[in-house]
Amino acid sequence: MNDLKDALTRVMRGEVTDDEDARREASRDTSLFERMPELVVYPEDLNDVSELVKVVGAERERGAEVSVTARSAGTDMSGGPLTTSVVVSFTKHMNHMGEVNVGRTTSYMDGYAVTEPGVFYRDFEKATLEKGLILPSYPASREIAAMGGIVANNSGGERTLKYGKTEKYVEELEVVLSDGSQTTFKALTSSELKEKKKLRTLEGKIYREMDALLTENAALIEAKRPKVSKNSAGYALWSIRDAKTHTFNLAKLICGSQGTLALWTKAKLALVRPREHRAMLVIFLSDLTILPEIVNRVLPQNPESFESYDDHTFTLAVKFIPEMLSQMGFIKAARLGIDFIPEALMVATGGVPKMILMAEFAEDTIEAADAKAMAAKEALKDLNLQMKIEKDEKESEKYWIVRRESFNLLRKNAHGLRTAPFIDDFVVPPSCYPEFLPKLNALLAEYSSHFIYTIAGHIGDGNFHIIPLMDLSKKENRQVILDLAPKVYELVIKEGGTTTGEHNDGIIRTPYLPMLFGAEMVALFEKTKKIFDPLNIFNPGKKVGGTFADIKRALDSMTKRQI
Repeated sequence: MNDLKDALTRVMRGEVTDDEDARREASRDTSLFERMPELVVYPEDLNDVSELVKVVGAERERGAEVSVTARSAGTDMSGGPLTTSVVVSFTKHMNHMGEVNVGRTTSYMDGYAVTEPGVFYRDFEKATLEKGLILPSYPASREIAAMGGIVANNSGGERTLKYGKTEKYVEELEVVLSDGSQTTFKALTSSELKEKKKLRTLEGKIYREMDALLTENAALIEAKRPKVSKNSAGYALWSIRDAKTHTFNLAKLICGSQGTLALWTKAKLALVRPREHRAMLVIFLSDLTILPEIVNRVLPQNPESFESYDDHTFTLAVKFIPEMLSQMGFIKAARLGIDFIPEALMVATGGVPKMILMAEFAEDTIEAADAKAMAAKEALKDLNLQMKIEKDEKESEKYWIVRRESFNLLRKNAHGLRTAPFIDDFVVPPSCYPEFLPKLNALLAEYSSHFIYTIAGHIGDGNFHIIPLMDLSKKENRQVILDLAPKVYELVIKEGGTTTGEHNDGIIRTPYLPMLFGAEMVALFEKTKKIFDPLNIFNPGKKVGGTFADIKRALDSMTKRQI
């Protein structure tokens, strides 16, 4: 790698390092895995990224096993930004906000922002809120995530139910292609696409061959498109053509591709104006068989979010109430401590519900938000449910604390165990809940001696997060990761679901793509990868080419430091 380091140093303005500390920092994300890169590169600008790709491409053509993997904040849960070759890290230099513009970009968007991939979401949101706007895909990791990963993973979160995922807001992406050339992907009219296809460049080849691939395989692509409300599995071939606007936009494909097709260096993202006032309907549910009916009756009131957590989570949160409160100021803690008394009594008397549902309604006035919550409650009146309405954000705060902090509490108090995200992000249709959830719980119970866990979910759109805590020093526990996941995904796929709604494929889920999509569709993913990246320069083994052997090898080689 010394020759490669020297070659990159000669053509790049940014740093190129093989320092062990830098490599160690880039070797982990929030997944199960660790991969130590040979080099870490910190580009200063678009031209640096181009030069990097050109040098690596030349080395690849000479037969060297080198590649480039993009990294921003490193909060990915799938192993997406990990490699044993070259990491290109964006947060050090390519961390600038561009303009934030107020004014409609489409019929339903209220403005836009321009950003580089190394901008942290918290800084991005601070800049957009100054103009009264947000990017509403709103990932759970928003306090520590960066824009590079949010776009690369097609992130979503609490507000996705109302607003949709990141892909909906990606208007343009400035990218570096696998030959080092630069271009911008954006919506093209049919005449603009025709002109692009005339180019005698890699960009022109991409447009010609992707247009042909979509045309020749339109029926298959539509048939295999996940029919759930959100998906990050595979390549979003179904999103490139917009039937409403009759446009062709490869930015929609790059979003969610985990840096396997091109490296994006600047994004134009549409924004919306958030509603200022919220009210929450809280439902304590003991009978899971009526869950689909509840969802069907609540959704017509258009909640901004519809979240849930299970009895494990509820009991855990009550158990560790003092610890949660100790992290707050005295006044806030005292108020919330009083607010938690009914929940503590519920646990003490054995009346723990199987699931707690939180439907939050956002409107321009508190009266309008309250009216939505009341209408939802009224729609459920004949089901004889235990319900309550929290009329402002201060009153509903305790439920969000439980939803967001319970797993962190579990992790802090479960000594010798570590996070093991491997079945953490599947999506099923809400209509299947009565049959699916008991089967899921029974399956998890079979392996309960190997881990502890909580279940939280975006109940309105069927997206569940199960993140076990495990003692990974035991070989039999590591084997569970390979044994349990296919059984869970078999249940998910049987119900018409998808293996990942927000967290993407990475190392941990790429091998399941044939199971989810079938061989013909996976062949189209492989062809797409070949069209964009014929030398396999960009992030190999993710989306295409990943195997169960990769996962097993990684688990078998886990270091004591990892465990």
